[in-house]
Amino acid sequence: MFMSNPLKALLVTFLTFIAHHLHAQDTVSNVKTLRGVTIFKSVYKEVIPSQKLSGDNLKSLNSFSVADAIRYFAGVQVKDYGGIGGLKTVDMRSMGTNHMGVFYDGIQLGNAQNGQIDLGKFSMDNIESISVYNGQKSEIFQPARDYGSSGTIYLRSRKPVFDSLKTTHFKGVFKTGSFDLINPSLLFEQKLTKNINASFSSEYVKSSGRYPFRYKRVFHESGNTAWDTTAIRKNGDISGLRLEGGLYGNIDRGVWNAKAYFYDSERGIPGAIVNNVWKRSQRQWDRNFFVQGSFQKNILTGYDLQVNAKYANDYMRYLNPDTTLMYIDNNFHQQEWYGSVANKYSITKKIDINLSTDFQYNTLSSNLDGFVFPERFTSLVALAGAADFGAIKMQASVLGTFIKERVARGNTAAGDSAVAAPAKMN
Repeated sequence: MFMSNPLKALLVTFLTFIAHHLHAQDTVSNVKTLRGVTIFKSVYKEVIPSQKLSGDNLKSLNSFSVADAIRYFAGVQVKDYGGIGGLKTVDMRSMGTNHMGVFYDGIQLGNAQNGQIDLGKFSMDNIESISVYNGQKSEIFQPARDYGSSGTIYLRSRKPVFDSLKTTHFKGVFKTGSFDLINPSLLFEQKLTKNINASFSSEYVKSSGRYPFRYKRVFHESGNTAWDTTAIRKNGDISGLRLEGGLYGNIDRGVWNAKAYFYDSERGIPGAIVNNVWKRSQRQWDRNFFVQGSFQKNILTGYDLQVNAKYANDYMRYLNPDTTLMYIDNNFHQQEWYGSVANKYSITKKIDINLSTDFQYNTLSSNLDGFVFPERFTSLVALAGAADFGAIKMQASVLGTFIKERVARGNTAAGDSAVAAPAKMN
């Protein structure tokens, strides 16, 4: 029996397919399944629990300022004075803003005039993480000032990180929104050497703050409406500029950084609407500048040294041109010099002790008649210890604060004599 050529070709193709299919099945049957691997990791728990936002979680909030982001933390109260450009402060457990320590890159922000820190002037564009502690943080290797607050907020600015291929990062952002908001920002990071990185960040914000609101009054006796209208908020504008630069370096068994910060703003204070007064004329100017640096190094086995230093220069002017109330044009100028040395020694692998010594010098001046010019010398000494025995963690600290105040001289009205007060120790 003879087959035609087309039938032969079809038979050869069919046999080839069967052979290939059987070979594939044999190959699959030789696949080996590996046993599963379980990875265990011990989770470190802080002695003093904290709340922290960083990375993508912080970016997802889409907050305009640090004060807006802190609203998401539990147990804190944010007070907002004066709308979009107003003062924004934070307190914990109703202890008051003066008892809340705010730290920027590990060094505390100060205000010798009233002790309040305006968090509204710190933008989110250059913030890497925000941590809130009910007390001081669990890390004992810190300056003595960290132990002196009932609650603490740690702001960590963005630190340049480069891979092996890139040496420059650049980012420009422009935001706009309601109430004539204009908010451009710029970030530039450069890898200078193998161990030194630099960064520069700037931001400008401007807004009229003219938002509509409803104003209604009802007579309680009759329930009738006296008036019901929609008005535009006035004198709630703000214009602010922020400039920030930093250097970050690595050394043998240590790190260091240096930072300069400048903020300048003019804002309106809208005030309360009382007795059909729809507009207030108060204005406020702020200019804040500080330079700070930090150095940390493992000197010997079990011994670490940390040195911090800072100089701050702040200026504030308040103007009330309304002569029907009281004409006020006051300015305040304060300076701060700060230094800290912390020494940590590991007695064993599980027990550490730390001795920190801080020194701070503050001055405050004003153009007020009769205003005295105070000077404050503050010394702080803190001794802390920490022990980690696995399931049991312990931490204890003791802080001594020594304050010496002196009034050098005073402003006087025409014809009055200068006033000087003796130094006193608190």
